[in-house]
Amino acid sequence: MEAGIQPREQPRLGAGQIHIGDADLGESERFRPKPKALQPLRTIDPVTLIHPPIIRTQRWPDEAACSRFASTLAALAPLRDAYLELSGPLGAGKTTFVRHLLRALGIQGRVKSPTYAVLEPYETGGLAIAHFDFYRFADPREWEDAGFRDVFGAPGLKLAEWPEKARALLPPADLAIHIEPLVDESREIVLTAHSERGRALLERLPEAVAA
Repeated sequence: MEAGIQPREQPRLGAGQIHIGDADLGESERFRPKPKALQPLRTIDPVTLIHPPIIRTQRWPDEAACSRFASTLAALAPLRDAYLELSGPLGAGKTTFVRHLLRALGIQGRVKSPTYAVLEPYETGGLAIAHFDFYRFADPREWEDAGFRDVFGAPGLKLAEWPEKARALLPPADLAIHIEPLVDESREIVLTAHSERGRALLERLPEAVAA
């Protein structure tokens, strides 16, 4: 199964680093109070959460099975305002799954991984889609400055790769999809519903994707 390739890490200045030109600044200028802790990007009504989460596993023998699963998921109405997390090791096929899902939803043209841009927005048939890739997450203040809080809180479908990189900012996913490569090149899929919306999606998905 083809998978998105994550580029090598690029050096960058952290928000708290002091430049050589700052050497003459007084302590009040060089050392500012730490900002208050940021709140999660989206607030979920606790009533919608389910405890314990509902977990289901299945296997994708090949990329065609991934495509069929994506097409089935794309046809479900609860997906339109869902937040989906995609996890798994490098090369698992997270970006490949997103491409199949976006194609099934009607997105035309190139679908690329937002590793550098962090967010790639799409729109089709009145549906807003935000594809996040948190692989390079470094400073929580970037999300405030870039307005990602507003994007994440707006109506529409949210897809997040590498959610563990921004765990402190994110709510529980409606549906978490973990993709694990197996030695025979197939994929083991663990689907976890954390909310009533996630339950609605899970209940409408087949136990296995028919060949």
